[in-house]
Amino acid sequence: MTKPVRIRLSRKKGFNLQRHSLATNGLPAVVVARPGPLGNPFKVEMAAEAGFQNPAKTAVHAFEDWLNGDLWAYPCQRIPTERQRDAIIARIPELRGFNLACWCRLDAPCHADVLLKLACEAAP
Repeated sequence: MTKPVRIRLSRKKGFNLQRHSLATNGLPAVVVARPGPLGNPFKVEMAAEAGFQNPAKTAVHAFEDWLNGDLWAYPCQRIPTERQRDAIIARIPELRGFNLACWCRLDAPCHADVLLKLACEAAP
């Protein structure tokens, strides 16, 4: 089976996510960016304002820990709810076999990498 990857969304004229995804590895893509039900509720900007050394990594780490039930001292205007967490966890099996698309640079940490890992671990 082809391994799903993360794809970066683009606003460039002519960009077609599904065409790009299929050309990448033959798999269709699912958008997991904000706004949307699979977006990371932990924002890089908030981590930067709080003084974290690597705010992107901090936001991704907070997302992963939150999915695992550990809500640590991450600066949030609004703490994500358990219902939001449960909704994301419930959708993880649906992501299996899809590339995941987000706005993050491919060389930067992204919550889509966490979702890819969890989707690949999910039972078929």
